[in-house]
Amino acid sequence: MNNFLAGLTSWILLPVAVYCGLGVRRIAPRMPPPAGLPRGRVGEGEPGFRLLVIGDSSAAGVGAERIEDTLGPQLSGVLHEATGKTVAWRNAGANSAVSAQVRDHVVPNVEERDFTHVVIAIGTNDAKNFNSRMRFKKGFGGLLYAVHARWPEARVYWSPVIDLNDVPALPPVLGFILGLRAQIINDMGFQLCRERYGTALDPLPVEGPEGFAADGFHANHLGYRHWAEHIARFILAETPAPASSQPRE
Repeated sequence: MNNFLAGLTSWILLPVAVYCGLGVRRIAPRMPPPAGLPRGRVGEGEPGFRLLVIGDSSAAGVGAERIEDTLGPQLSGVLHEATGKTVAWRNAGANSAVSAQVRDHVVPNVEERDFTHVVIAIGTNDAKNFNSRMRFKKGFGGLLYAVHARWPEARVYWSPVIDLNDVPALPPVLGFILGLRAQIINDMGFQLCRERYGTALDPLPVEGPEGFAADGFHANHLGYRHWAEHIARFILAETPAPASSQPRE
């Protein structure tokens, strides 16, 4: 379905989405981010990677029981295992945040300045809040510019919205409607990344309900591990192999 029809259909079905969404909200447990410092290191010595995971509640690690099980440290572990390099990581997420809020309230308050890689996890709330294409363009486009301005040497990756039909907490009709909104968000996000210093990754494939937390919406430790391995493939494809792995002449 093209974006015009997706938008029109979703707006026509908005009352259905509101009704279903209120039902989900009544029964889904509210989950806080895990306790612990939102920064750490995997390995010893000077970091070869300095990783920032920034965005919404998923960047904060909601759904994981331990900070070590969130996306930042799990991605760091995968990169360390693959390269042997030490990885310093930092989570910077905000519950229920949309792109404009991360741009305005999260980016300016991340104190570190030396990140080599920035992963942006944003877009789900823009989709479920029915943010328009142009509103997302302003918010996410500005977020990409803000990230590049603050960390101009970093490689920037955006992880698009997953297929919301696969989210256990969402009834099929609500998954379909929000999936239409996610299509609009993802298409605009891919375009903006091409234009504004970012790399849009393939959407994370959902392998089953076992990767979701008790609320049926956020990832659990297995889901964050799956997500980390998915992102790492793109980062490693752009990372030179260690000298010890180069063939000798």
